[in-house]
Amino acid sequence: MNDVPHGRNASLAADLFQQRYRDPGQAAPGETNAILEALLAHRSIRAFLPEPVSEDHLASIIAAASSAATSSNLQTWSVVAVRDADRRSRLRKLCANQAHIDEAPLFLVFLCDLARIEAIAAARGVAVEGTEYLEMLLIGVVDATLAAQNAVVALESLGLGSVYIGGIRNNPEKVAAELGLPPRVFPVFGLCVGTPDPARPAAIKPRLPQSSVLHHEQYDPAQAIQDIPAYDARMAAFQAEQAMTPEVWTQRSISRVRTPASLTGRDRMRAALANLGFALR
Repeated sequence: MNDVPHGRNASLAADLFQQRYRDPGQAAPGETNAILEALLAHRSIRAFLPEPVSEDHLASIIAAASSAATSSNLQTWSVVAVRDADRRSRLRKLCANQAHIDEAPLFLVFLCDLARIEAIAAARGVAVEGTEYLEMLLIGVVDATLAAQNAVVALESLGLGSVYIGGIRNNPEKVAAELGLPPRVFPVFGLCVGTPDPARPAAIKPRLPQSSVLHHEQYDPAQAIQDIPAYDARMAAFQAEQAMTPEVWTQRSISRVRTPASLTGRDRMRAALANLGFALR
């Protein structure tokens, strides 16, 4: 795909770029290709048709996930594919009752998995201590996240859609029990997967302007927030178009982090990790 000529489908790419930012002052790049267009077109899907995700598609999705970068090739991630409707329903109740977990025919739970490397060492009579340190938890979370994002790009290329479920961390011990996770395996997030329902389409949600996230040479705190009011206005317009409950993005974001209770149970994450066998030295 890197050999696609300059300017390929430039009008499509420019339109997707503008939908992503809704900023008339942000010119779309001149270069485009099929991969960039697919990434710009990403949207979270919360309405699915009942048709199952085939085993062939699942194998391709996991192959793409396995192709993501991984620290020192340790591959400290795993994933549990949940198709059983009753299990998905129980997981939904643990994830703030998000209905699309029931509706999606496939629910993938991505895991930080330090148990596998410990089992490999134990089988060779070697005791390991490194897995008890915070660094290894971070490696596992990063590995799982990179794998999942590759999976999302792959599944979208197959005509499927998805939405991440951070609510899997609301009750990590109960999720671990439901999925039979051994110690030192942590559910990082879930991913609903299925065929998007065309009768309930999703739109491309505007993101923060590049001026808020892209810094050159050094971080500029003033630059990070200077264009936030304009982004609030763009999000308000998007919400109105989608008949969504109006919320000011800045106010909603502040509310999301204002108090421990705002974290919807995840304020006890350190204790939950300890209960799941992570020493976090």
